Parts: sequence; structure tokens; C-alpha cells
Amino acid sequence: MNQPSTTVVDDVAGHLNLDWGKAWIGSLVFYLAIAFSIFQIITSFGVPLDKDFFASVKGLDLLFLIRAGLLIWLAYLAYLAWHRRFGVVHAFGFLAVLGAVELVAEFAGGVPSQVVRAIHVGFLTLLAGAMLANSSENPVLKAAMWVIGILGFLVGFYQWQFYLPLIDRSGFLNEMDLIVGTISIAILFFMVWRIMGSAIAIVCGIALAYTLFGNYLPSPLNHRGYSYEQVIEHMAFGTEGIYGVPTLVSATYIFLFILFGSFMERAGVIRFFNELSMAVFGGSQGGPGKVCVASSALMGTVSGSGIANVVASGQFTIPLMKRFGFPSAYAGGVEATSSMGGQIMPPVMGAVAFIMAETIDRPYSDIVQAAIIPALLYFAACFWSVHLEAGRRGLKGLPRNELPSAWHEIKNNWFLILPLLVLVYLLFAGYTPLFAGAVGLSLTALLMLGMTLATGMRELAMRVVFWVVLGVLAAIALWMSVVFVLVLLAAMILWSAFQARGREALLACREAMADGARQALSVGLACAVVGIVIGTMTLTGLGTIVGNWMISIGKESLFLALVLTMIFSLILGMGIPTIPNYIITSSLAAPILLKLDVPLIVSHMFVFYFGIMADLTPPVALAAFAAAPMARVSGFEVAMKAILIALPGFIVPYMAVYSPELMLQPVAGLEGLNYWLAAVYICVKATFAVALWGVTAVGHLFAPIPLWQRVWTFVAAAFLVAAVPLTDEIGFALGIAFVAYHWWTTRQQTAPRTRPARSKTA
Repeated sequence: MNQPSTTVVDDVAGHLNLDWGKAWIGSLVFYLAIAFSIFQIITSFGVPLDKDFFASVKGLDLLFLIRAGLLIWLAYLAYLAWHRRFGVVHAFGFLAVLGAVELVAEFAGGVPSQVVRAIHVGFLTLLAGAMLANSSENPVLKAAMWVIGILGFLVGFYQWQFYLPLIDRSGFLNEMDLIVGTISIAILFFMVWRIMGSAIAIVCGIALAYTLFGNYLPSPLNHRGYSYEQVIEHMAFGTEGIYGVPTLVSATYIFLFILFGSFMERAGVIRFFNELSMAVFGGSQGGPGKVCVASSALMGTVSGSGIANVVASGQFTIPLMKRFGFPSAYAGGVEATSSMGGQIMPPVMGAVAFIMAETIDRPYSDIVQAAIIPALLYFAACFWSVHLEAGRRGLKGLPRNELPSAWHEIKNNWFLILPLLVLVYLLFAGYTPLFAGAVGLSLTALLMLGMTLATGMRELAMRVVFWVVLGVLAAIALWMSVVFVLVLLAAMILWSAFQARGREALLACREAMADGARQALSVGLACAVVGIVIGTMTLTGLGTIVGNWMISIGKESLFLALVLTMIFSLILGMGIPTIPNYIITSSLAAPILLKLDVPLIVSHMFVFYFGIMADLTPPVALAAFAAAPMARVSGFEVAMKAILIALPGFIVPYMAVYSPELMLQPVAGLEGLNYWLAAVYICVKATFAVALWGVTAVGHLFAPIPLWQRVWTFVAAAFLVAAVPLTDEIGFALGIAFVAYHWWTTRQQTAPRTRPARSKTA
């Protein structure tokens, strides 16, 4: 069996390079990640392991089949050992699967949510400790990281082992409970600090300190005071603190969709998106920049991690843009801006969308629907900015002989997006994101295994028959139950194990599972630690204090309340990633916006939008600093260019607040045809405003424009955004007048000048 890949992956904060390590210790960490993924897959799929397949055959359930498979695997390992071909990697692989299965087997009828959350955080701390140990050269520090990581897992195991007794003594924790709770919080803070930097640890630490000592503060900031035991129980047990809603979402939706993106990447979807974008946009003005925007938008449909998108596509797009003539900082800015926009691109939309759906108790499809138009406007703004910048610099498209064929790419790789299409259909058909993600993940794995098996078939007819049969079987299995999808997948795995090409696909699946767990590390830790902030608000009422202050401002000016919310989100995002930024800001600001008559989804999307923008703003600017090494300039330079490129997109959330139909939300007094006409009008207005704002930022349209004309376009765009009577009419008039004037003057300057012919004199 091949050794696991040791590809280095930068963590969210960019402080550490975390890899699997070398030799047997690297294999151990690698298979710990796989065990983590297996545990999450089994619990996320939500299939009871003790459910009989057939009513007439008792005991023939999934757990029986899994254990039978493990026995066969063990016999195979014994065979390898007998022939002296047994290695430590084989043992780790077997123990990883066995351990994950047995963690679930205790609750075969369905693992309780509290146990899933606790084991999820336990695995996160164990994997974080193991990878931190591998990143250190100090043997003492290595040992310490392993000890801390194992302790973190044992904390989760404690809640697994004493699940029912903890329920019985709820409100009356014993001494061991207090010790375990204290250790769990301390280890979580330590891991977050090491993996993600100090900013988020400081913010959550202040919240915890406020819970413990806030009763000593002056009014109105003080609270009635809580004992140490009350705080520990609230934060480390139950579902209010570190095991709250964000951790639940991380342990279910987020992990599953991260795995889905990891499998899609291994299947070749990212390469397909890049090639297709290159074929379609590479030959146009500013082609490489537009390729970057288009490929990032497409990648956002399967991967919601902006930083991961920067790293994955930036290695290809940034050097291409630089070679084409774009400045280094601008190339990095385009990549950072486009990749962060992937988090608002349906259907995956990053981890925040799942947390939003769970928080406001709305179907995930409603969140996706609300995000469609703003996402298109955001990427249109990026696309337009690149087009104008290329025009300003005189950069044309790439030569046709350097571009791939769009038809060739679609003809040969169209099937790669089938899992994504099925996922979209299931989401909009009313199925839960968990079910849709489980099906999408299963179909992607089937696709990966099927591609390698079909490639080994020489005859075209055989390959066609194979794909038709596999497609029919997958459709039948999906129609019957997700259990039968798993059975079909198990059959494909068994078949692949006896084929040389199939074994290569199995290794790719193995790598995808481990890489998915690694990508989930920072997201999961952020979700867990930010539960401290939510727990502080629910216990002390801090949200009410902040809310009353913002409501008093909003009564005077909703616009001012929106600006304060935006600034708060951007400042918080200077050191905190998108997920905890959204959770904290939405807990404080979104309810206030709701009380100021901003629609529910719009208020949360407003916070979400600027939480994403925060990853572009200095001094931290995570996305910009991720792109900086590839652009070979400072992260600050990239961040400043990224803000300039994204500037037109900043107006979209404000327009949605005053015109909710921009997010396809219901509006009182508008129904039927009138509603859709209003929606079309606001889309046209927003598009024109974004276009004018882009011209203002770049200073170019058909030709360079002077400062006074940039002021003209800025004023026109501002009038279109302002929700005051007659401002739309003024904005459209100013904008159209500018375009007409600029077109006329440009034409006059570029028109060939002919001199009158001299008359011949005798």
C-alpha cells in the first residue's frame, strides 16, 4: 500500500504548515484523519446501523455487514503477515476503520446529537495536536502536543461514555465533570490559538472572562453574576456553549460538504472548471483575469472555502495573469476577490450558509435562493473590473492556439458535474442538505471508481454499457434508500480492490477522505470556540445590551445602523475568519436589523456578505495573504487591490435591505407579475450601479476618464443606491448621460481626421 501524501497545507491564519509527517508517525496521523472522516460519514448519513434490510431476515443489518467486511479484511491482513508483506500502514488502516465503526456501534440505532458533537470536537483536537506535533522539531514539544491532543479526544470520549449519567445529573455536576469541562475549554482555546492565531482566541477569551467577572462591571454592562460551576456546565456541557449549533452544523453539513468538495477535486472537477473557463474567456479582453473570476465562481459551487480556492486556483491563474501583463499585486487581488466570492456562490456557499439555515430555522434552499442574484452581481462586478483594467492597460486576449477547446472539454468531461447537478436538484426539491450532501458524496465516489474501471475497458460499447448500467443502478438505489446507495458503493469498492486501476481510484478516495478531515480542522475548531461567545450571550444577556444601543441608533437612521453593522463586521473580520465572524456579528446585529424591519434572511445575508469581505480587508486579510506568496508581493499590496476590485460589490447588500426583492424575498403589496417586474427592475438598477461604481474605481470605460468624470459616475451610482424618492430617476439620467457623453467624446478623439483638399491653381 502506498504511503500517504505529505502535501503541505497552510492553515487559516497562515502561521503553520501542517502536513501528515513522515515514516510510521505520518501514517498514523493520516489514518487518524481517515477515522475522523469515516465517523462523520456514518453519523452524517443518519442510517441506523441496526436496521434490517429485509423484514424476513433478522440480524442482516448494516452493522452485521460492516463487521463481516472487517473480519474478511482481518483475514487478508493475516494472509499478508504470513507471507511477510504486512506493514504498519496496513495495521493503521484497519484500526482507523474499526475504531470509527465501534464509536458508532454503541448507539447503532442512531448516535445522539450530543455524542456526535463531543466526538467531533474530540477528533478535531486530536488531529490538531498530532499535526502540530509533526510541525515541531522539539521532541518535548512533540510529546506535549500529542498528550494535549489525546486529552482533547478523551474529553469527547468522556461524554460518549457517560452520556446518560450526564443527563441524569444535569445541573448538579460532580467534581470529575468540572475537571473534564475545564480541561475541554482550556484545550480548545490552546488549539485555536496555535492553529488559527491569537485574534479569535482573544475575542472568545474576553467573552468567557465577561461571563465569570462581568458582575463587577458598572451598569449597564454588568450582569447578576454566575458561579464557576454554572459557567462550566453552560459552556462545556449541553448545547449552549462549545457544543452549540455551530458545532452541530460543523459535525454534519459542513464536514460532509467539505468532503464532497475534496472528492470532487480528486475527480478532476477543478481542472475541468479551469480548462472550461480558459476556453470560454481566455481569448477576450483581459482573458486570464476573466478566467480567474469564472473558474473561482465555478469552484465556489463545490467548495465554500475561500482560502482553499485561493491556494487551489491561484497557483494557475496568478502566474498566468502576471505573464499576460497584469501587475503582480493586481493579479493577487483578482484571485483573492474572486475566491472569497465563492462563499456566496450557490449551492454550497461555504460553511456559513448551513449555520445560517440552522440559526434562523429556514430551509437551506431559501438561503440559496436569496444568494443567487447577489452572487451573480458580485462576480459581474469582478468581471467588469478586470475588463476595465485590461482596457486601461491595453491587454487583449490570449492567442487562440493557446486555448483549449470548450466543446472538447465538455464532450470528454461533462459527467464530472453530474453529482453537482443532482445535489442542486435535491436541495431545490426540498430534501435536507444532509441527505443531498450524502447522495452527492456517494455519487462522486461512484464516479471516481467508475472512471478508472471504465478506462480499462477496451471496447467503446463495453464502456457505454458499463456507464448505463451503473447509472440505472444508482438511480434505483437512490429511489429505494440511501442505504442501497451505500451498498452499491460497497460493491464498487470490492470490485475496484481486484483491479489495478481500481486500486488507484481507491487510493485517490483515501487521499480525499484524509484531506477533507484536514480542511475541516480550522472550520470545526472555529465553530466550537465561537460557541463560547454564543453561550455568553444566552447566559448573561449581553446581546440585549448591545441590541438596545443599536436600536436606539437605528430609530434615528437605518442607514447608520447598517454602516455600524458593516464596520463592526469588517473590524471583527480583521482577525477572525468568516464563520466565527458571522456567528458573533449575527448574534449581535442581525436580531437588531430584524427589529428595524429588515427581513430575516436579508438581515443575516447582510452580515454574511461583509463577513466575507472582511477576509479582504487589512491588516490581516487572510485571502490576500494567501495569494501574496504566489504573486510575490506583500499581502498588504494584494489586499488594497482586492478592496478596489470588490468595491462595486459593497453596494449590493445595502440595495437588498431597501429592496428585498433583490434577494427574491417577499415584499408587502407586491404579488404576482408586479413582484417579478419589481425584481427585474431592481436587478437592472443594481447592475447599472455596479457598472458605474466599477468605472469610478478603475477610471476607464471606452478610454481613460478624468477625475471630474469619475466624480460624475460616483454620484450617479450613489443616487441609484439611495432609497429616496426621485433618486432612481436622477441616477439613471446621470448615468446614461455620462455613457453617452463619454462614448461621443471617445469617438471624436479616435475618429480619423481628414484635411480638405487644396485646389489646384494654374
